[in-house]
Amino acid sequence: MDPTTLIGPSSPLGYPAPYWFLVFFKVLGFTLHMIPMHLWYTGILLAMLLQWRGGEEMQRLSRRLMRPMPIVIALGINFGIVPLLFTQVAYYKVFYPATILMAWPWVSIILLLTLAYYGVYIYVAGLRSEGATPARWRQAVGWVTAALFLLIGFFFSNAFSLMTNVRAWPDLWLRESVAGAPLGTALNTDDPTLWPRWLMMFALALTTTAVFITVDAEWLASREGAEYRATARRVAFTVSTLGVIGFALTGSWYVFGTWPEEVRAAMMHGPMRALTGLTALGPGLPWLLILWQWRRGGTRARAAATALAQVLVLALNAISRQIVQNVELRRFLDVTAEPVHIQWSPLILFLLLFAAGLGVVAWLLGQLRTAESPSG
Repeated sequence: MDPTTLIGPSSPLGYPAPYWFLVFFKVLGFTLHMIPMHLWYTGILLAMLLQWRGGEEMQRLSRRLMRPMPIVIALGINFGIVPLLFTQVAYYKVFYPATILMAWPWVSIILLLTLAYYGVYIYVAGLRSEGATPARWRQAVGWVTAALFLLIGFFFSNAFSLMTNVRAWPDLWLRESVAGAPLGTALNTDDPTLWPRWLMMFALALTTTAVFITVDAEWLASREGAEYRATARRVAFTVSTLGVIGFALTGSWYVFGTWPEEVRAAMMHGPMRALTGLTALGPGLPWLLILWQWRRGGTRARAAATALAQVLVLALNAISRQIVQNVELRRFLDVTAEPVHIQWSPLILFLLLFAAGLGVVAWLLGQLRTAESPSG
């Protein structure tokens, strides 16, 4: 079967905005989404490990990771709407067939996320009502919550890798269907790119969590003692080192072990070679800044520079991933060829709400800093 027969038909409405606009906000939204998403993806697991095996200061760090997590998750979910929206608009021809093939795991994300969100609230409520060590049953909830977020990430990796793995659709459809009707139970586990992509995102999330610990220690932990900040810098360096090593290993697996020839030709030649190199080496810059703070003492300026460097790393990752995605789809679909019929009213409304949302987030972060100040 020709896999292109399973690609969705063109919409008679066309794109509601130019393709560059759609892909710009897809990449920007994904970059913003990754910041809080990484914190719940690996931060909760790290917090549970520190609570379980760490000393007094590490358990304090565990609590500092978990207390803002309800707000972090809310920010991540709302930022995640932006890239998901623009994926559905610009890549609807492949997004919907892929998520139909894995409909049950895809829809289950809503339930899993709801349970995980409640789990975070249950654990954080225990920190507030029961002190430094929550009850055992709350700790069990914390471990389950960490596992749920890892499972959610696995399903998302399945969906977005399957979206470009068009050649595998016919086999998945025939294998997971009854009388031609897809059961919605397929997963993209036979795709060699799935596993390194999922693990690479986990490793990158470790580096973001390390940067958050650094920023928190220098900007928000003013009520904590010098011993705590020293512990936080040491843990940040350890977590960042694990993340950088993991990113190097899984990234090498992904690039040299799974990229098809057309992707390798596109990303390893001309200007794209520089982008690929910067994306691969980028996590080293925040790691060096974290090392500097651990060895020479942390300052707010260094922490801010580390945060900006990490945002750049995430942006490079999002841009590179977007280009690879287009190259993977190029043999099946030209996403830039759709007709454009600009819909001005929703376009303007989106821009206004997006700007207002960023303003609200900035205000919330300012309030958090004020609450953590000695006079707050």
